[in-house]
Formats: sequence, C-alpha cells, structure tokens
Amino acid sequence: MAVGTHKNFDADFLVIGSGIAGLSFALEAAEIGEVCIVTKKEPWDTATNLAQGGIACVLAPDDSFELHVQDTLRAGDGLCHEEIVQIVVSEAPGRIETLERYGVRFARDPNDPSRFDLGREGGHSRRRIVRVEDFTGRSIQTVLLDRVTAHPKIRLMPHHIAVDLITQGKLGFGRGGRERCMGAYVLDVDRNEIRPILAPVTVLATGGAGKVYLYTSNPDVASGAGVAMAYRAGARVANLEFVQFHPTCLFHPRAKNFLISEALRGEGAILIDGSGHRFMEKYDPERMELSSRDVVARAIDAELKRSGDECVFLDISHRPREFIVERFPNIYRRCLELGIDITTDPIPVVPAAHYICGGVVTDRDGFTDIVGLVAIGECACTGLHGANRLASNSLLEGLVMAHRAVKTCAGLLSELREISGPEAPLWDTGGAVDMDEGVLISHNWDGIRRLMWNYVGIVRTEKRLNLARDQITPMLNEIDRHYWDYILTRDFIELRNLAQTADLIIEAASRRKESRGGHFIADYPAKNDWEWRRDTILKRRLNHSSSPHER
Repeated sequence: MAVGTHKNFDADFLVIGSGIAGLSFALEAAEIGEVCIVTKKEPWDTATNLAQGGIACVLAPDDSFELHVQDTLRAGDGLCHEEIVQIVVSEAPGRIETLERYGVRFARDPNDPSRFDLGREGGHSRRRIVRVEDFTGRSIQTVLLDRVTAHPKIRLMPHHIAVDLITQGKLGFGRGGRERCMGAYVLDVDRNEIRPILAPVTVLATGGAGKVYLYTSNPDVASGAGVAMAYRAGARVANLEFVQFHPTCLFHPRAKNFLISEALRGEGAILIDGSGHRFMEKYDPERMELSSRDVVARAIDAELKRSGDECVFLDISHRPREFIVERFPNIYRRCLELGIDITTDPIPVVPAAHYICGGVVTDRDGFTDIVGLVAIGECACTGLHGANRLASNSLLEGLVMAHRAVKTCAGLLSELREISGPEAPLWDTGGAVDMDEGVLISHNWDGIRRLMWNYVGIVRTEKRLNLARDQITPMLNEIDRHYWDYILTRDFIELRNLAQTADLIIEAASRRKESRGGHFIADYPAKNDWEWRRDTILKRRLNHSSSPHER
C-alpha cells in the first residue's frame, strides 16, 4: 500500500551507471536537459576503469572501415547485425575526436606525433587500437568524471542502487498501448531508504554481468542489473548465451580480477604450457595467439583439462625490456608487486568471464521496446558483437551508441516531457523486517557463481545445462520469498539481479542447439571452417533478432 506519492520529474534524464556509456551520454545530454546519474558505489567502480587495451578505430593508412567490419563479423561468428557494425565502425573516428577534445591524451607515434601509436589485438587484421599506454579505460574514466562533476546540469549520486524500473503498466496506467518507463526506484545506501527518481528518459548503462561467474575480470558491481530490471519491466533480451571469457586473467591469489591485456599478444607474447611448449598452433595454426577470444579461451581450457595444471603462461620476455616496461607499465608494475617480472618470467594466466555479448534488445539508436527506456554499453544488445565480441569494440560501442541515443532524444524530449501518467507511489516496506542473517545472501551468492562456472562455463553440455536449470529454480524461489519478507539492502538487490541474469543465461544456452562464438556446447560441436561459415551464414545476413532466445 502506498504511503504517499512523488509528483514531478526529478530530471530530464536518469542515467543508471557511471562507465564510459553513461558518462559520455550524460555530458552530451546535459546540453539539452538536466541529468541525474545514479551509481552503485563510487563513480569510478566500473569496468571502463579496468579496461587496459583501448578503442578499436580505423586510422592507419593501410586500414579501412571494410576491414574492421569484416574482422567484427568474423569474430561475431555470423550473428552480427551488419548494419550496426557498419554504423559503429564508421562513426568511431568522430568519437575519438570528441574524447581528445575532452582531454584524453592517446598515445602518439614517437617518430610522427601527428599519428596515433596504434596497437593490435586478437582478431584484428590491422593495427587499429587507440590507447593510453595499458590503462586506457582509467584515463577515459578520469577525464569524463572530471567533466561530469564540473557540469552544472549534471547531478552525480554515488552509493545509490536502482531497485526496479517504474513503468506505467505497473502503476495500472496505459494498458493496451506500448509500455512506458517513468524512472526507477532507487536505494540510497547511506540513508537506507528507497525513493522514486522520475524522468522522461531513463538510461540503462549498468555494464555487464561477470559476477554471475566465480572467476571474472569484472568489478564487483557487474551483477547484470540492467538486463534483470529491463526483463522484469517487459523489455526483450537476446543473445545472453554468448558469454565471452577473456583468455588471460592473471592467476595469483592476490590478483583479484586483474586482466593481462590482449595487447601483449598483439605485441608478440606467446602462450605456453607448464612444460614451456607453445600450443596455439593445434587450435588455430593460421592466427595462433592472435585468434579470437573464444578460440583462445577454449584452447587454454582444453590444455588445462588435458594436463591437470591450474594455469598456462603468457610469455613476452623475448621482447626488449625497455619496450615491455614502456608499453605495459601498469601490467609490469602490478605483476612485479606480486613477484612476477614479466621482462624475464612468463605470466601465469587463466580464462575468466569477461563480457556478455547479449543484453537488452535495442534499435540502432539505443532505444528499447519500452517508451522512454534506453540501453547502452554492455547491458545492451545492439547486434554489434553477434556471438563473440571483437577485442576493443566494447568501449567503442558505448561511445557511439551514447552519442546516437542523445541525438534521438533531442527530437523526442519535448514530447516525452508532455506525456503524463499517474503519480508514482513512494516505496512502502509493508510488513518487511530487517534481515539479520547475512548467510541468507552469501550462501546463494556463492552457490549461483559456482553453479554458473561449473555448468554454464567455457565448455557446456546439455546434461550440465539441465542440472543448472534444476538447481537455479529453488534459489530463485528462495530469493523471491526474501524479497517480500525482508527490508531491501544493497547486497540483496545485487543478489536478486544476479540470480535473474543467471537464470536467463541458462535458459538462453539451453535453447541454442549449436556451438557458436562464446557458446560452445560439446553435444553440438562447431564447424571450424570460417570460409564455410562466411558462405552459408553471412550471406543470409542474420541479425540479433534471429536469436532463439528473445523474450
């Protein structure tokens, strides 16, 4: 029962998330309206801040948009939306110019400062990675945050976590037409109170869902919140079976999700087993270590299962010491802190959950099925990545789709401001009581992550997926009971979203009866001949809406 109502819009734009997609959207949207950004913890607790590699962009004389498009389609294994790929690739140079105008200082060629010092990563046929040494994401995050905090029309609210979207349908208004989003209920963690924040446009920029898995390169906030909230509100989701596992996460008890960038392999690092033998030629003799992430991750997984070892090794020690230290200062420094000198020693690495290629279905401008609801960045499914994301296309997608979404909002904002509906009720806890046993959360949190890693990981089987479905159901039922019985906390909200997203991934993986990209199921082994895939699949121009999991 409502105990009051909240009447007016709090801002023109409610942005949920503070990574590259959310911040870049906010900066552009502030030119046409008031912006409110809510973020779970501190605004720099994002996957963007951890990104090492860079942004893929065609800038070299020997490169072309067409080559970048083809590399993306090849990595996406026939499920990319080709129109979206062309849009994102062609608009990349303009987004790089904007970041430079904001103050990001990308690496320049020491012999010709007019040119970028471009890197190369797995799956790319040319050098096209624009970077800031090996901490590109942190540099971008810092610059964008500085501008956001200084902007008079942007309000940044850290330690605020979205609970659920507010829609007209949930309020009993507007039945029979398209659903409309009016904002979200948000928990102020410091005050321990939930209130509605209303806006004509709500932007999901919540990032990924790596914390669904036991081992991940993602920050702790990556719980799949955007996907879970959008799904509960009635938006379509797609391609969630395509989980990308980064091949090379640092294997060390004190490392905690520290990534060893794809760029090392782009600069000649090789993968070796515990005996020092190079093994990628068995899995992709043409591209070797520069193969796409799904191929390299499965190769490492196969080697570990064969040998029984806990890790493999990435070795760049054959390159000059000065080059390694200058090119990878962040990785060099962090490894040295843990007793690993990468200029002389191979680096112990294992695969880890890294990126969800699917998400909330959007159009070419980031708009979902629900009026007034935008999804950008990793939580969205635009069709760019298909079955497997090409390295360094993620920051690029966030930038391009944020820019396109703002341009579309500029023409719709006046109309959305005028659409009225019932007043949103204030949050009512009813008879809920405080949860005094944290084990109710930690037990299910740990159980879900282990379940996903063991049964819905790098290599799947129908038997494991069926077991996963059987085991996730009672967990979901228990979480649903707790949702009504206990006063909500940040940890419980995260658990609820984590469980919802895990269930969607399991169902999506169960429905796809083929191996493709990030979804490898041993019952349906993939054809490895790319020429066959190109001729039989790409000609059909399959797009993201053809996924068997879209609901």
